[in-house]
Amino acid sequence: MSLQTPTPATTTGLPRLITGGLLRYGLILALIAVFAAFSAATPTFLTLANLQSILVNNFTLLVIVSIAMTFAVASGGIDLSVGTAMDFASFAFVSLVLTGQPVAIAALAGLAAGALVGAFNAFLISGIGVSPFLATLGTLFIGRSVQQLLTNGGNPVYLPPNGVPEAFRFLGHGAIGGFPTPFAIAIVVIAAAAVVFARTRFGRVILSIGIQPGVVRYSGIAAPAHVAVTFILVGMIAAIAGLILTATVTTYIPSSGNAFLLNAIGATFIGTTLSPLGRPNVGGTVLGALLLGIVANGLLLTDLNFYWQQVGTGTLIFAVLALSFINRKAAGSV
Repeated sequence: MSLQTPTPATTTGLPRLITGGLLRYGLILALIAVFAAFSAATPTFLTLANLQSILVNNFTLLVIVSIAMTFAVASGGIDLSVGTAMDFASFAFVSLVLTGQPVAIAALAGLAAGALVGAFNAFLISGIGVSPFLATLGTLFIGRSVQQLLTNGGNPVYLPPNGVPEAFRFLGHGAIGGFPTPFAIAIVVIAAAAVVFARTRFGRVILSIGIQPGVVRYSGIAAPAHVAVTFILVGMIAAIAGLILTATVTTYIPSSGNAFLLNAIGATFIGTTLSPLGRPNVGGTVLGALLLGIVANGLLLTDLNFYWQQVGTGTLIFAVLALSFINRKAAGSV
C-alpha cells in the first residue's frame, strides 16, 4: 500500500489558520487592544460616565453617517456629500421649528432635504452617467456654497433657549427604554440596514452591483434605478444624523456635517476587513465606527495634541487595512 501525498490543507495548515483566523479578525483584535491600552493609560477611561460618552457623543452620529456611506460603497461608489445632506436636513429642521411649525413636520422636512441631496446625486450618477466620486464631490462644493448664501456668509442659526419645543429637546436629550434617544435611533438604523442587506432583494442587488455590475446589467436588472434609490437612501440616512446633531446642540452650523465625512469613509472601509471578499457590511461598519469613537475619546483623555490625535487615528486605520490586505493576499496564495 503506497503512502498518499499530503494535501495542501495539511502542509499549509498553520499558515491557513493564522491568515484565515487571527488576521481576518484584525478589526476585533484592534478593538480589544485599543480598549485595553486606553484602560491602562488613563484611569477615567473605564468609568461608566465615559463609556456612555463614547456611545452617545463619539459613536452614535458617526455610525449613522457610516451606515449611509456603507450603502454608497456597497453599490460600487462613494458619497462625499453625506455631510451636505446632514447640513441641509439640519437647516430645514431648525428653520421650520423657528417659524413655529410642529417638530414632526420640521423633522419630515429635514428628511426630505436629505433625500433631495441624494436625488440630485442620483440624477448625476444614474441619469447623466457622472462617476459617484465626481458627482458627490460637486454636490459637496455646491452644498457648501448654498449654505453660505442661505446664512449670510456662514452664520449659525440658533434656537432661543426658551423657544425649544419639548419634542425637539427629546430628540437630542431624551431617553427611550432607558437608552438616550440618539443612541436608540442609531440602533434602529443599524438593525434596519442589516435587514436590508441580509433579507431583501434590493440589498442583494446593491451588493451584486458593487461586485459584478456587468453581470447585473446583462441579467436584465435595472441597475441605474437601484443605484439611484441607493443614493436617495444615503441622503435620508445622513439626514437622520443631521436632525439628531441639531437637536443635541439646538443650533444649525453651516458645513458642520463635513466633519463626519472622513471618519465615515474610514469606518466603512475598516469594516470591509471583516468580509472575506473585502466588501462593505453593516457589522464591520459598526465595529469600525466604534473603534474610531474609542480612539477619539481615548486620545482626548490623554491630553494629546489635536494634530497628533489625527496622526494616531490615521495610523490605526492604515494598520487595520494593511492587516486585512495581508490576510487576503496570503489566503489567495495558499
